[in-house]
Amino acid sequence: MSAHRSGVVALLGLPNAGKSTLLNRWVGERLAIVTPKPQTTRSRILGILSQPGAQALLLDTPGLVRGGRGPLDEPMRKAVAAAAQDADVALLLVDLGRGWREAHAELVELVGTTPLVAVGTQLDRNRDAPWPPPELAGRPNFRISARTGEGCDALLADVLARLPEGPPFYPEDQLTDRPLRFLAAELVRESAFRGLGDELPYGVAVEVLEYDESRAGLVRIRANLIVARESHKGMVVGAGGSKIKEIGTRARQAIEELVGEKVHLELWVKVEPGWMKQRKRREALGYV
Repeated sequence: MSAHRSGVVALLGLPNAGKSTLLNRWVGERLAIVTPKPQTTRSRILGILSQPGAQALLLDTPGLVRGGRGPLDEPMRKAVAAAAQDADVALLLVDLGRGWREAHAELVELVGTTPLVAVGTQLDRNRDAPWPPPELAGRPNFRISARTGEGCDALLADVLARLPEGPPFYPEDQLTDRPLRFLAAELVRESAFRGLGDELPYGVAVEVLEYDESRAGLVRIRANLIVARESHKGMVVGAGGSKIKEIGTRARQAIEELVGEKVHLELWVKVEPGWMKQRKRREALGYV
């Protein structure tokens, strides 16, 4: 009888490499938000994948941006470095369409001696792209499409086989260490990212003020959409409240899918100039 395996798997890459999509596919739930905009992921998200004989703790990390000087860039960079160094296995996800970039070499350096598996992503859109790049020659490598699932099972089997022997860290029915109120806030932020213009989302955060499950079959949520400038408030609200209504409807549907119950969601817009520069405020919002 083979021994049980368990360990930490870091998902590393540049923005929009498919890390969050892969985590969601393997876990089977929408734990990490996904949008076309860079740096949607702001903090590490843990997805717990339990299978007979193995448990993988999947760490979704922010996309690494070289030379980023924004107030969120440094904490996001620290999250990437911590995940890379603490993992038992590191997956370096490279978008096959964009190919190798200098920032990938920086990620390889952060990984250090941790076993690294190279993963070419977006295979469904870049089937003829060369792989692997010379910089990853000799590394275990796979090509996948996290969107369609092609190649994901073979990659997972390889990853689980590389984990060290040990007991599971979490109960097999637990999917993450994040509370539902955090996941709800992230789904609201995802909806805002999808509904707002390119110039605004980076400065948007979500704070859940109330997450009430006291009534059977109904979750009541009150939350603030936080913006950094007064001029952004009107953009989020929209003419006659149309934009925030659109954001709220999309977020409510996503949260209902996550929790499996009806959701009553109230959203408000709050202006907090400089919130991104305040370490304690960032931490209170979950961006550690």
